[in-house]
Amino acid sequence: MDDGCVCRTAERGAEERVGESVRKKECSVRSGHQLPVSRAALWHAHSLSDTMRRHKRGMYDVTYEAEGLKDACGVVGVFYTESADDSPHYAAALRAYFGLISLQHRGQESAGIAAADGTTVRLHKAMGSVSDVFGQTDLERLTGNIAVGHTRYATAGACTIENAQPMVSRSKLGAVAVAHNGQLVNYEQLREMLAETGATFSSTSDTEVIVNLVAKSYKKGLERALTDTIQMIKGSFALCVMTDDALIGARDPNGIRPLCLGQIAGGWVLASESCALDAMDAAFVRDVRPGEIVIITTDGVLSFEFGEKTAKRSCIFEYVYFARPDSVIDGISVQDARMHMGATLAQEHPVAADVVIGVPDSGLSAALGYARESGIPYAMGIVKSKYAGRTFIAPTQAERERMVFVKLNAIRHDIAGRRVVVIDDSMVRGTTGRRLVALLRRAGAAEVHVRVASPPVAYPCYFGIDTPTRSELVSASHTVEAVGSLIGADSLAFLSVDGMLRSIRALNGESYGYCKGCFTGEYPVAVPGELNGMRCC
Repeated sequence: MDDGCVCRTAERGAEERVGESVRKKECSVRSGHQLPVSRAALWHAHSLSDTMRRHKRGMYDVTYEAEGLKDACGVVGVFYTESADDSPHYAAALRAYFGLISLQHRGQESAGIAAADGTTVRLHKAMGSVSDVFGQTDLERLTGNIAVGHTRYATAGACTIENAQPMVSRSKLGAVAVAHNGQLVNYEQLREMLAETGATFSSTSDTEVIVNLVAKSYKKGLERALTDTIQMIKGSFALCVMTDDALIGARDPNGIRPLCLGQIAGGWVLASESCALDAMDAAFVRDVRPGEIVIITTDGVLSFEFGEKTAKRSCIFEYVYFARPDSVIDGISVQDARMHMGATLAQEHPVAADVVIGVPDSGLSAALGYARESGIPYAMGIVKSKYAGRTFIAPTQAERERMVFVKLNAIRHDIAGRRVVVIDDSMVRGTTGRRLVALLRRAGAAEVHVRVASPPVAYPCYFGIDTPTRSELVSASHTVEAVGSLIGADSLAFLSVDGMLRSIRALNGESYGYCKGCFTGEYPVAVPGELNGMRCC
């Protein structure tokens, strides 16, 4: 794997530290093809301030994160088939930037965009949030009519620039850039096989395996290289792949990770969620189907399916937690799904109470559904600080646990003297639940009844979600009653697996079929037990 023929490392303040590089890479990969200049009809360059992202996060504390599960990545792709005189030369990269901003919830540790103009592929990626990584001058360098972008959440121990995406490989046949959301369960075997044939690796990411596989078969032609690669990799993947003259989207045979197609004036876009299409001023066309490859060139959009037909098993946690509520995935509104799950939770586990509140942000929709179904008044109850961040640097565990009072605060007027039902989207280790109960009792709650709008998480995920090992999952070793006692709640109840599935099926029966492995231990793809050190995207 080669990130390009030219690499420049920016020396800006304290952006490099021993053992944890925060380097910025701008890479150029030259080939021999020429494409038309990009078009951005009715699209004007957005002025971005370089100074806004000069202050980098100095330390990345990967030992402590919020309690919830973390999705690993968000991907976007942009292809302009026509050019316009009034469009900026970096229009594709600019539009990809806006798409990544809207997918920031899917990953905050690193971000990157690669752009192609037919003769050169340019890459810019760094550690940090999207707005940290990109300034006006960075985007202006990413010229071309094709772009792919990526934002990543790193697993513990893998928070390095080498694992940031997109990843670029070059050869005499051309350049290939890959942005990947998901996780390969046969990563180690494929990496060993490629190493034996002379491939080199500079990261611990399974995405580099995909890049090497595509490059290895590229001489057979793009379609064959993609088909051969996808038939070899096992697990979950939503891919945005860029060559000198094409943009490709691909989704794994089970459709575990989401990907959708949109249309813009003079071109096409791909994105992990439909909310990114809105941010890129694109019209939603459709979801990429499980097991489908979409190839976009100046001739239009070519679509074909690879391999044998496999049952759809989309990740149900997209609806529970990961996706933004304004997204629609596989024909189902995320907001509607959460409200339905909240309503079903009220049917399954009613309780006498005075007020229903939700845990920001993904618990709010379920709380509204619970309140409407139960007839109990809904209130805001809890405020989340927008500026506390996701990672806290604190020297002791006790101080880390107290940080919940910085991130969240109760509205005493909504809570004091009342029997409170608090709705959360999920429970993983149980630490957040304990802190929430303490927060509400400190605000004067007479009773605290915790309701969780998903089943107990009792098994790890192997398909692109950063989950603890099974020994760290509180529901894997404790009964519901025991967990309720641990968190100090007056009562605790979870939505049943059947209730969760009924809630989703009621919205779109034709799109039914979900991976629920983290709840039941039943996975759509065989996994070799607890995978140690698996690197996702």
